[in-house]
Amino acid sequence: MPDMTSLKIVILDRATIPTNIRMKPLLFPHSIEVFNHSDAGIVGSRMIDADIVITNKAKISAQEIQACSRLKLVAIAATGTDNVDVQACSANRVAVCNIRDYAATTVPEHTFALIFALQRSLAAYRNAVNAGRWLEAGQFCFFDYPIRDLAGSKIGIVGDGVLGKATAHIAQALGMHVLMAAHKGRKEMGALYTPFERVLSESDIITLHCPLNDSTRNLIGDAEFAQMTRRPILINTARGGLVDEFALARALQAGQIAGAGFDVVTQEPLPANHPFQEILNHPGFILTPHVAWASKQAIQTLADQLMDNITAFVEGKPRNLVCGPFT
Repeated sequence: MPDMTSLKIVILDRATIPTNIRMKPLLFPHSIEVFNHSDAGIVGSRMIDADIVITNKAKISAQEIQACSRLKLVAIAATGTDNVDVQACSANRVAVCNIRDYAATTVPEHTFALIFALQRSLAAYRNAVNAGRWLEAGQFCFFDYPIRDLAGSKIGIVGDGVLGKATAHIAQALGMHVLMAAHKGRKEMGALYTPFERVLSESDIITLHCPLNDSTRNLIGDAEFAQMTRRPILINTARGGLVDEFALARALQAGQIAGAGFDVVTQEPLPANHPFQEILNHPGFILTPHVAWASKQAIQTLADQLMDNITAFVEGKPRNLVCGPFT
């Protein structure tokens, strides 16, 4: 258990949680230093004398961890852990905890918001109406963009965790046929899973719900787009980096896929030289600013769990550990 007499907590990026979200009080002796943003280069100086560091997206390197002799816990205010050098934390006996299962409603709902919008060309029709196309058509409707039903279509789900399963549940309720993808390159996962290559070739919609790691980075690139013979819609509400973004831009412009709905990119916010800049105005492309997780209910759940994780650690009952505990 940490020394209860001198705990210092540093929050590196408080602005990633809205100000209207209530943070539970921590009922143990502590001081707290709050930074709204912490860019690379200043993270180390801000956490140098901290016992507990809270980060959502601020990156913490091995060098910064090694320099912090008092550091006992890195509490990540998210599920993904790739912004923290967990291996270095383990080597330096620093525990790491994260947030789990808080987005089981909000991310699948955002996924289907993107799917509905693309299947029915909602953004394209809205933009056309605003541009005067309806009046120009001279009749009660016009048919410039495709409209497709979800019922009876096949949805390929990559990732069988909480979010993938919740997405499958919604899809089944809508009358869709669910193909749960086996891990790429694996054939022996059982009858409940469809080989990854078949998911690519047979799905009308493909949606990603897997973590970003060495085996999933650029999971979908030029070769995979070439296998998408049904010209599906591709959805990514998981992590930037699962899809080769240059390959996606090429596939959409070439008509290899019918559309794409992304909530995540490898560089956030979207830089001026990103390949998605070329397709932002494409009628089959929707990009949202990493907000699939951000319903009010989900963020409050995240904030509560974050404070509970810290309290549990201080009380000697650590939970949601990615590495540790260390005694």
